[in-house]
Amino acid sequence: MQLNNNDSRPGLRAVLTSLVMLVALTGCQTDFPNPNLPSEEQVLSSREGLIAFSTGTKQVFSTSGLRWLIETPAITTREVAVTTTFLNMVELEAGGTILPNNNSNVDGMWSTMLSLVAACDKLTDGAERVTLAPETRASIQSFSRTIKAMSIGALAQHFERVVVETNTDNTASFVTREEAFAVAIAELEAARDALTDGVPTAEFQTAVLREIDLANTISAMLARFNLYAGNYESAISAARAVDLGVASVFEYDVMNANPIWERVVLNALPNWKPRDNFGLPAAFDVPENDDRRNFYLVANDSLLSLNELPIEDLAGFFTAPTTSIPVYLPDEMRLIIAEAVLRSSGNTSSALGQIDAVRTDTTDVFGVNAGLEEYSGDTSVDALLDEVYLQRRLELFLTGQSLEDSRRFGRPQPSLQSGVLTDERNRNFYPYPERERNSNPNIPDDPAI
Repeated sequence: MQLNNNDSRPGLRAVLTSLVMLVALTGCQTDFPNPNLPSEEQVLSSREGLIAFSTGTKQVFSTSGLRWLIETPAITTREVAVTTTFLNMVELEAGGTILPNNNSNVDGMWSTMLSLVAACDKLTDGAERVTLAPETRASIQSFSRTIKAMSIGALAQHFERVVVETNTDNTASFVTREEAFAVAIAELEAARDALTDGVPTAEFQTAVLREIDLANTISAMLARFNLYAGNYESAISAARAVDLGVASVFEYDVMNANPIWERVVLNALPNWKPRDNFGLPAAFDVPENDDRRNFYLVANDSLLSLNELPIEDLAGFFTAPTTSIPVYLPDEMRLIIAEAVLRSSGNTSSALGQIDAVRTDTTDVFGVNAGLEEYSGDTSVDALLDEVYLQRRLELFLTGQSLEDSRRFGRPQPSLQSGVLTDERNRNFYPYPERERNSNPNIPDDPAI
């Protein structure tokens, strides 16, 4: 994470520097003393410190966190193709059983998400100990629980078993991903219940959240993780609670830049670029007049990736260092409802209404509009689930949902060998990072693929 030297908030630079140290955490080590920085006890023992630490936590998630969460599965599921010989990129694109435990993307995702879990626990506990106005305490704790839930949920999307509570003695326990989603959902429900009248204080909104709408974000994450957990009625209820006209975004500036812009556009030295046809196999027909093509992609027929795969230039939410990235996309809620309805009741008419709302959308708050005609194909449950999958790949391009989607929709299994570039995905789950394996006796065996 980069630090903004011009930020005038009291002590924020020192707090952010301290928080950067926290990013080095794993599930089994959570304290790195530095005599030149304020101690955690000092930072978390005042109202000002708690607010500054909240800001730093958000910045870690929105910069280094989103880099790993967007880039890593995008390579695994063929949304993008690598354009550099950096070893971590080459390893990810090859995938298979030889993806090493020390791959820096896999390690970065694991360690950053766990650092955020630890930071959020400290925020929640600190707000309980410090004398605060009830509304301020509620705002801090609602925010910290939301980021913790998003971090745990992200781990559960990519690892077979995960850590949900860090500790300092190298013995963090692992839970199943189903248990992890349950923890994330419980944190979100507590975050929702903590808010006074459903909104944070004006001060916390201005100082920390800025362009994040916390109440709608909580509902959107409840919808997402309940869907992934198979809690279909809860997913539908939460998705319907989201105001589709509200934009909730992570904002950036030149000192804390859009992390995908840094990876793909900065200095004209891209690490990867989007694949033709959104990386989908030819069996999925993406109409030429689907406006999401022009939103996310810049056609360039002369480009080839490192492995000579056809690629495009990147647009969308990644065109400049200050371009905001949505916390969630409104039409994800419609697709959650459609999928949950199909999987729970098989009500094809209800699901089709949500699918058509996505296909014909021309008024999306972010401009992610398909602008297509209504669906006219096979209306069986299986066919409509295929359509939901297609719409999710187009609508939620480069949002970090693609690996979870590929497994959940039963897309073809990856080959055991590496480097089979025709595989729709080259892993089911990632191996556990080497430094976690070397330090935590509770770590499970790596998944087979």
